[in-house]
Amino acid sequence: MKGLADYVEGDRVIAFCLVKQRETGVASNQSEYMNLEVGDRTGTLSAKIWDVNDELKEIIQVKAVIKVDAQVQVYRGKKQLVIQRVRLATPADEVQMESLVPTSKYTQEEMWAKLEEYLTEIKSPVLQNILTYILKNDEVRERMVAYPAGVRMHHHYYSGLLEHVVSLLSLGKHLLPLYPHVDRDVLFATCILHDIGKLYELSDPIAPDYTTPGQLIGHLVMGTEMVTDACIKQNISPTDSEVLHLKHCILSHHGDLEMGWGSAVSGKTPTAVLFHYLDQIDSKMNALGNTLAEMPEEEEWHYAPVLRRKIWRGY
Repeated sequence: MKGLADYVEGDRVIAFCLVKQRETGVASNQSEYMNLEVGDRTGTLSAKIWDVNDELKEIIQVKAVIKVDAQVQVYRGKKQLVIQRVRLATPADEVQMESLVPTSKYTQEEMWAKLEEYLTEIKSPVLQNILTYILKNDEVRERMVAYPAGVRMHHHYYSGLLEHVVSLLSLGKHLLPLYPHVDRDVLFATCILHDIGKLYELSDPIAPDYTTPGQLIGHLVMGTEMVTDACIKQNISPTDSEVLHLKHCILSHHGDLEMGWGSAVSGKTPTAVLFHYLDQIDSKMNALGNTLAEMPEEEEWHYAPVLRRKIWRGY
């Protein structure tokens, strides 16, 4: 079935899509119009509705699922939809949410099974208790299998956070034999919990935005607060060396303070330093892969936001 990204200039589009952004304006003839960003599993497109009335302004909101009858036009070199007719989706339409957002190429079940395999490799009773307490929470698990790892930069799709976690665990396991001075258990626990605060920093997995706590506190601190709460509930000392090490790795995983990327402290153990670079590898390579996949076939160079420069596809 064709997705939004598959249509070309001149095509008629009759499809369900998700409203991701919305703004209204006034045309030169004083009639109101609406600019939207709409998306499905294949990507997003800009869209425009002319002659907007009060009813449309009321029903078309961010995160609404709509059915559109539209024409594909090219404006300033980019495709956009000009919507002629639109309505809200109804339960009778039986629209699957997974069809409306880009999603991981792996299933939630297979990724969660891999996560549980790595959990069994952690020998520390302290870290096992913390991880089990956090992950057995129904709300945490429900969010963890669905949430993206970010809004726009890397793994920014449905189930992206879980994919990122499993990828980090695999990377860490392959590198550990080279660096015996790295704490295996703390590294695995950090892979699993380093971004756990994003489950509450971000609003939802479908059209995520930053929550008020997310903007005021941030996911690094929110994640360490979840670890502290687990310690309190499990009667684990907050000064336990493994707890302190885990929190340190979470709080430093964005890199040295002078980088200005948001760490609360610079990495001070081999495990913390290694994890920072694992996170950088996985996040940047995922973002670059997404950039390459989105490049028009005729383009040799394309700007990659994650690197703040153009990348080459001529190899």
